[in-house]
Amino acid sequence: MDFALTPEQQMIYDYGSKLAQSYDHKHWLEKARAHEFPREMWQRAAEDGFCGLMVPEEYGGGGLGLLEMALLLEGMADHGVPLLMYVVGPTMALGHISKHGSDQQKSRYLPDACAGKTLFCFAITEPTAGSNSMRINSVAKPDGNRFKLSGNKVFITGVDVCDYAVVVARTTPHDQVQRKTDGFTLFIVDLKAKGVDYHAIDMSIVAPEEQFTMFFDEVDLGPEDVIGEVGDGFNTLFDLLNPERVTVAALSCGIGRFAVNKAAEYASERVVFDGPIGAYQGVQHPLAVAKTQLEMASLMTRQAAWQYDNGEQAGPAANMAKYAAAEAGIMGVEASLQAHGGNGFTHEYGIYDLYSMVRLMRTAPINRELILNYIGERVLGMPRSY
Repeated sequence: MDFALTPEQQMIYDYGSKLAQSYDHKHWLEKARAHEFPREMWQRAAEDGFCGLMVPEEYGGGGLGLLEMALLLEGMADHGVPLLMYVVGPTMALGHISKHGSDQQKSRYLPDACAGKTLFCFAITEPTAGSNSMRINSVAKPDGNRFKLSGNKVFITGVDVCDYAVVVARTTPHDQVQRKTDGFTLFIVDLKAKGVDYHAIDMSIVAPEEQFTMFFDEVDLGPEDVIGEVGDGFNTLFDLLNPERVTVAALSCGIGRFAVNKAAEYASERVVFDGPIGAYQGVQHPLAVAKTQLEMASLMTRQAAWQYDNGEQAGPAANMAKYAAAEAGIMGVEASLQAHGGNGFTHEYGIYDLYSMVRLMRTAPINRELILNYIGERVLGMPRSY
């Protein structure tokens, strides 16, 4: 792997930084505290061609890969503007339609989504099927050549600002399949369709995107709404897991880097006991350690994205990147808070507001413990623990 970015990749990384300085951290904080989606910023990125980075050019996208998407998100988060919608929409939903959708689906949905005219979310998690996706109970029952989708989802990001959802359901219930991975089907669901309902969840996370519970009551779906093959959705679903981990890692690295940089600036100017507090090793060393961990996690994130784009086995690197970046991001915000003292907890400085999101990354979209299980079993070859 060449560690140097190409000129195009550097431009994408720089664009994320510039966008996040135009719509800066203060702007993001105002939107996040009000749980108001920054649509103007989203539209600017779409018009500049950055919502469809992973979509083929013939459908209005950039025809690029996961590495470019990760660089964009990291560049934005470096300046205090992390957007979860980029993970569930342009990466997971649009990426999935691009790779596994029919020509008709690509022509119908992708150009408008790339242009920012429509937004997508992704729905998999259920109240009784969080980490154990095999136990999904949402079922799309065959009805002639059509389907009736019923069930519910939870912790679905940004439903209120989206037009469509890519929904993971079963066309065969889990207690009627020979293998637990059989019977999964992915659908494109119009959120205005009859039988679709959703309600916001009261969350403590400071973010512009809200989380929702979704309900499906006999939602009518046709073969034109199926992504890939009926009953074979699990194989294509797994193709989404590594991009999700990589983009979450990119956000975590950026959040941590932003917090550490703010702390370094503050500690260089804040004078206590006749000198700047940044000269004291008790302040300096935690920030230096966090900076080191963040840069290592960033390299692993880029390695995982490169492997995915080049058709290599990206699972080990993607899981290690997500783990390392979440831990490093938390470390960065913690060290920044300590360096800022009481000021870190004020609205003016906005450091503590970052903690809820970066702490979320240790738990979502998959928790630290399951990632360590994966590394222990799939990378180190140790016995399966569950």
